[in-house]
Amino acid sequence: MLHGSVSSRILFHDTFDLKLPMPNEIPATSLAQLREKPYKIPRSTMIVIYNHSLEVLLIERADHPGYWQSVTGSQDEGEALLQTAIREVMEETGIDASLYQLTDWQKENVYEIYPIWRHRYAPDVTHNTEHVFGLVVPGRVAVTLSPREHLQHVWLPVEKAASLCFSWSNREAILSLPERMSR
Repeated sequence: MLHGSVSSRILFHDTFDLKLPMPNEIPATSLAQLREKPYKIPRSTMIVIYNHSLEVLLIERADHPGYWQSVTGSQDEGEALLQTAIREVMEETGIDASLYQLTDWQKENVYEIYPIWRHRYAPDVTHNTEHVFGLVVPGRVAVTLSPREHLQHVWLPVEKAASLCFSWSNREAILSLPERMSR
């Protein structure tokens, strides 16, 4: 039987009474120790994957259906941003970015982390610095999604792809493709 107000109690066959603290009663340091994973580093990569026909690969988030985006992911401790980009492309799409032209666009975006994802970061972290890369592939290469992260993928023209992205920085990066291709 679970009771809740200031705290929760679980009764085991009426012989053992275990008091469980409510989340707001646990110090932040203890919460960090209870986490299965370390906090994410607030430095990430966004990799816009596209082909010479200016079709852009978008993937739909599994944790928020309807949220479409390019490949994104946080930097791991001790990892160079280029390594992060290569790893994230492989993890999220099954594409080996080292086989194609991966370019650091020398663009950084600083944005406030959406409240729904803040629990992944240390308690005092509210902003992330995102480093933008582009990956040009020959046509619509095969994509193998990680089902725990993404539901489906689609190749779309620049304007349509940008209009589907929930992130302003992702839209901006995609819309810069025609200019980048003309250089």
